[in-house]
Amino acid sequence: MKTDPRFHACIMAGGSGERFWPMSRARAPKHLLRLFSEKTLLEETILRLKGVVAGKNIWILTNESQVPLIRRALPGFPRRQIVAEPAKRDTGPAAALATGLVRARDPRGVVALLPADALIRNAARFSEQLAQAFAWAGGPGHGLLTFAVRPTHAATGFGYLELGAQCARGSDGSRLLRVKRFVEKPGARAARGYLASGRYAWNAGMFVWGVGEFLAEAERTAPKLAAFIRGFPPGDPASYLASRFASLPKISVDFAILEQASSVATVVAEFDWDDAGAWTALPKYLESDGSGNVSRGPVVSVGTSGTIAVSSGRVIALCGVKDLVVVETPDALLVCHRDAVQDIKKLMPLLPRHTV
Repeated sequence: MKTDPRFHACIMAGGSGERFWPMSRARAPKHLLRLFSEKTLLEETILRLKGVVAGKNIWILTNESQVPLIRRALPGFPRRQIVAEPAKRDTGPAAALATGLVRARDPRGVVALLPADALIRNAARFSEQLAQAFAWAGGPGHGLLTFAVRPTHAATGFGYLELGAQCARGSDGSRLLRVKRFVEKPGARAARGYLASGRYAWNAGMFVWGVGEFLAEAERTAPKLAAFIRGFPPGDPASYLASRFASLPKISVDFAILEQASSVATVVAEFDWDDAGAWTALPKYLESDGSGNVSRGPVVSVGTSGTIAVSSGRVIALCGVKDLVVVETPDALLVCHRDAVQDIKKLMPLLPRHTV
């Protein structure tokens, strides 16, 4: 399939995935683990772009410490397409970097900004809808695009989109709706209300926009990001990033641009999506025994139920316990109640440095 040369994909691959400790850490970030299949989440993300984005137009945005890890994990991936952010910032500067990178190469370019660690099984439908999103974003009148995932439960860990009227329907059947407003992570009561209303969707954190449209919005609401985009060089950006990136405001793209943008629309996702943000995501994708236990590696159990156990080598033996998460690595052991997995990141400042 011939791909449109204007289309570029920038994959954000700089996170550490603290809630997947002790397997995920600085030297083994979540997107480079093989938790859900024989491929890493980053590899799966790249594979989903095949046929939609040319290989030379796929960029990995990461941090300097992860560049060697990504090169080892993806030995065939072009080194010049791995771009290191020299300072830890938020998604606002990452979006500006992606837009500047593409604009310097094609002022008519269209950018998809995607996380490296989303779990999507229906890759074929994702690819179809991404292609349609590129087509919409590359044409006039639709502004900045997001992806809306219909909620299956009253989640409090995701941002939400309030959905408006339909503004387009694609040749593939995709629906494009106006976004009335962005809603930050809600409390439990509000989340239940959003779910019941049918007017809200999860914000999947995947975006598509024309570089001109994004720059115009940044000029209006985030002038420092706009100046950074305008000055982005067409060649190797390393020295430019070294001198400019650390001074950018630490802000999310939602706050900096999208919540104040003149026009934001959303593609209603018709593929499965999971941000796979904690160990409790595993039961959806691993085989369970008759007592609701799931495991990887050498694990034995007696009188145990609802437990997630992952071993990297040593035998985990469970007896008479329930609803636990037990994860073994050569230098660390996690034992956690399933209800507390979101709090694993609170352990980070308490841990020996070599285990983080």
